[in-house]
Amino acid sequence: MNDFDYLGEKTVYVDAACQSLRPKPVVEALTRYYFEHNSCGERVKYPWGEKTDALVEGTRKKVLKLLKLKAKDYFVAFTLNTTYGINLLLNEIKPELVKKVVTSEIEHNSPFLATMALAKRLGVPRVVLERLDTGALDYREGDFQKAVVVVNCASNFDGRQMKNIAQVVKQVHKEGGIIIIDAAQAMAHYHELLEKTEADAICFSAHKMYAPSLGVIVARRDLVPKLNQTFIGGGMVDDVTMDGYELSALGNKEHVHTIFEPGLQAWGEIVALGEAIDWLGARTKADKQRLEDCTRELDEFLRGKEKVKMVGWEANPTMSFYVEGLDSHLLGAALGKEGIMARTGYFCAHFYLDKVCKYSPLMRFSLSYATRESDIERIKEVMSRI
Repeated sequence: MNDFDYLGEKTVYVDAACQSLRPKPVVEALTRYYFEHNSCGERVKYPWGEKTDALVEGTRKKVLKLLKLKAKDYFVAFTLNTTYGINLLLNEIKPELVKKVVTSEIEHNSPFLATMALAKRLGVPRVVLERLDTGALDYREGDFQKAVVVVNCASNFDGRQMKNIAQVVKQVHKEGGIIIIDAAQAMAHYHELLEKTEADAICFSAHKMYAPSLGVIVARRDLVPKLNQTFIGGGMVDDVTMDGYELSALGNKEHVHTIFEPGLQAWGEIVALGEAIDWLGARTKADKQRLEDCTRELDEFLRGKEKVKMVGWEANPTMSFYVEGLDSHLLGAALGKEGIMARTGYFCAHFYLDKVCKYSPLMRFSLSYATRESDIERIKEVMSRI
């Protein structure tokens, strides 16, 4: 694609599950911020600041529109990344509301470790539920009783999706629980999974959806009274006395996002996220078909090799595997010397891949809209030679 024509002919980037490449319009939006209206959002009244405010507010609206959520029920706040967002939420939920902590076995370390820390700090049980091969969360009546539930809606090693997400959210709320969705691996290509999902919070990383490095929290407005403010600073208050302060989030519904935004924000990155959402919305059927075709071709090639053992049952742009008798780290290094950039290891899903499945370190190819047909041919040629 022309938006990625900065890639060399033999440069193959298949590590989008870590961070996607940025299309030119997104990079240009970030550059325009620095060159044309570098300013502090929500603090200044001069023209540069007014432009920044308008664009940042536009990004908040675009996120809600993408997920088909209503501004009267939800708000958007920006953080460092998904891990930061999940930890911030878990550290601020009022302890008396938490009788149990629930997660699943295929989680990234972001929620897996954060739920460990929460359960230990509050002295409550922690339950790790199984996920089916389809990606569905396997649960029973009563599993979510007064629980804080943190689960992903798409895996970062084989892309399996939590197809029963709507039922899970409904059951959690029925049993008086709070549910936070890790959507880091879903927003680039599967945001439809989350449309109208009534989760208490959705956390994701913009850098996995063609935008600069940035974290996003989409939260229900009625979650705010369930939080204790523990992380506070500039940009969050309307007034301050010697021994007290008035939180902007509590006094003005238009500023509720500030409850998760202490200090100066990454205004340029937020603006560029808005551009990335527009760019994603402009992907044509041909763009989507090319990604699907590349995924299927590479998946069929790998499954057709006797010594290649795939993780997962279905073709997905994120695919992990190992080759019998060949160390994945050595394979990754060999591919790297051929200009093919892919990830090796356990992809921050150590518990499931190492302890449950007992795999040796794996190889991961994660495709994106930047992937070209020639990239797949290059991978097939080099892999066959190796």
